[in-house]
Amino acid sequence: MSLTTPTPRQFLATAPAGTRVVVRYRIDGGFTDALGDLLECGESECTVRTRKSDVGISLDSVVAAKQVPPAPPRRGSRLTPPAAD
Repeated sequence: MSLTTPTPRQFLATAPAGTRVVVRYRIDGGFTDALGDLLECGESECTVRTRKSDVGISLDSVVAAKQVPPAPPRRGSRLTPPAAD
């Protein structure tokens, strides 16, 4: 029995919306990553909601994609103790 690993494009096309993913894709001058929740994946583009914004990524530029664990809980702000007099 042989198991084949899906291509990045196949993974994105079959992953349910809301799956936390990292997607590496080509940009002018190199590569970049988008880390966040997969919002949707169409025939030619997927959208990932990162911490800063929604990123539309052409599937033709994707070189790697995988599911990642949920983000760790964000730390609360540190309270500075009052200065001693």
